[in-house]
Amino acid sequence: MAHHHHDHTDIDWAEMADHLESQAELFTPLYERVLGWLAKEVTEPGLVVDAGSGPGVISCLFADTFPGARIVAVDGSEPLLERARARAADRGVADRFSTLTGELPAVLDDLEYPADLLWASRSVHHLGDQQAALTALASRLAPGGTLAVMEGGLPTRFLPRDIGFGRPGLQARLDVLQEEWFTQMRADLPGSVATTEHWPALLTAAGLHHTRTRSFLLDLPAPAPDRARAYALDMLTRARETFADHLAPDDRATLDRLLDPDDKSSLHHRPDLFLLTAHTVHTAVRPV
Repeated sequence: MAHHHHDHTDIDWAEMADHLESQAELFTPLYERVLGWLAKEVTEPGLVVDAGSGPGVISCLFADTFPGARIVAVDGSEPLLERARARAADRGVADRFSTLTGELPAVLDDLEYPADLLWASRSVHHLGDQQAALTALASRLAPGGTLAVMEGGLPTRFLPRDIGFGRPGLQARLDVLQEEWFTQMRADLPGSVATTEHWPALLTAAGLHHTRTRSFLLDLPAPAPDRARAYALDMLTRARETFADHLAPDDRATLDRLLDPDDKSSLHHRPDLFLLTAHTVHTAVRPV
């Protein structure tokens, strides 16, 4: 969930490269289950497009899942795509891996071929008119091709409701601030259109059919691995920066303790830190 950052629309994705990469690596077990599900839906695609690929972690998983496919990672950030190409080379899939730099959805007009599988992981919500964006994505599918959109799910939990100090329910209160931030981020996007986020209906309105929806869990029980601890620290640090002016003083004090490496009750040391979240994927098919 790469949302806690900067002013609403000028997210510096390249600056977030390390965060995006380590988060995607942490979430790889979830993505592998998603791709296993997609592989039952989409057999032997010739071209897979990752729209809003970032540093290419999922793009490379697509290369593993579909050994016969060409993969195109598409993103507005050339530094992130540089990382994607390096990752593809490291994994030995560079010969069928390419990148395309530019803003979604217009840049997809530069694809040489229509896609058999077009994947958009939490990229559509960064586009002002989500319905128009999905319609544009759908138009880049081959007949019988599948559009898979990862949007929605559940907020991440990594602490018990009562952590032994401060008011219980800190993460739920941060969720409320996050929702308000996200709503404002959407409102500030160029050409922003308020949309009822019923993704199957939006996919149908984009001219697709056979909609399916499934959610996937990432469940790392306590004591969570170091990578999950680093992710939780990153998330709370961003929340502290982003929501500083909106936090109740007691919650701000609680966050400061949770982030203080010298405090034995901080995220750095807690044995009860876990990671639990769900991501939802919606698919639909272009009529033949």
